[in-house]
Amino acid sequence: MHLSLRLLSNRHPSFIARTVFVQNNDIDNACRLINRIMGKEGLLAQYRLTRYYEKPFQTRRRVNHEKCKAIYNEDMERKIQFVLRKNRHEPFPGCY
Repeated sequence: MHLSLRLLSNRHPSFIARTVFVQNNDIDNACRLINRIMGKEGLLAQYRLTRYYEKPFQTRRRVNHEKCKAIYNEDMERKIQFVLRKNRHEPFPGCY
């Protein structure tokens, strides 16, 4: 037995399908697995974005927010890597 989830959109008649095999009649686990797969691939977010019409100013705000968030995350990752580097003379400066 297998579980298949298909998302239909009004603007795009083609469907997106992912298949997960159900083991030992455990449908809850299969649903969790397919939701995790679709979340990692960004399918659910794309579906939510295209489900309703988004006004141009809302699109601009969303895109600008995503750009700012990406810049912030990149800077934060660089700072974390700087603190966690291992080739320092003092591994924890300021601590005794």
